[in-house]
Amino acid sequence: MLGRLFETWMTRIPSQCAVCRAWPAQRVCEECVQRFARPVPRCRRCAIHVRSGQPVCGPCLLHPPALSSCHAALDYAFPWSACIADFKFHEDPSWAGMLAQLMMQAPGVSEAMQQADWVIPIPLSKPRLRERGYNQALLLARQLLGAADPGRDRLQAHLLWRVQDTASQVSLTRAQRLSNLRHSFALDPAQAPLLKNRRLLLIDDVMTTGATLHSAARVLLQAGAAREVHACVLARTPASW
Repeated sequence: MLGRLFETWMTRIPSQCAVCRAWPAQRVCEECVQRFARPVPRCRRCAIHVRSGQPVCGPCLLHPPALSSCHAALDYAFPWSACIADFKFHEDPSWAGMLAQLMMQAPGVSEAMQQADWVIPIPLSKPRLRERGYNQALLLARQLLGAADPGRDRLQAHLLWRVQDTASQVSLTRAQRLSNLRHSFALDPAQAPLLKNRRLLLIDDVMTTGATLHSAARVLLQAGAAREVHACVLARTPASW
């Protein structure tokens, strides 16, 4: 109760734009959003940049991922990387509303939210959750559901478990991340039958190589709990090729 009152109070006080230091009503002013959050063509399977008119990137054509689709609002680059770091690592969960709004404005996200039977935030391990105090993916999922369809309760925050705390993945390659994440996720067996033939939507803050999301999607698909697994993320790390 007090936490929600504090979040409401925080949204009502003036604050500087986190990018240009103007004094808008929101955390990032509209001019900076227009400048740094313009939609770009993205692969519909992994959300990486592609040429206009190219629906799927080469790597996804050669090796189709577990995700049926993935949508991203932003590149994980200036200025959003600093904003996400504040949200994720610097104990500032009040970023969730503004960042979720950016996600809802991105092509494909609103449709994915409307079509999903269940919305599943990527879980944190218990030690990481205790350390951080909140799961940023869960905060984004709640905001997205509130904007998309506040009358329907489709959030499944405890269906997917993070059973193994992985080492930091910041400097790892895709192959190393996949190895690092092997056996990291599990499905609540009591709820699995309820999700059979459902369309599931995973929510996460940042997609780097896609290893985390694809690992989670494989667990859901292999358990027979899903017909399709899709994903929406706030930011996508640009390709290095």
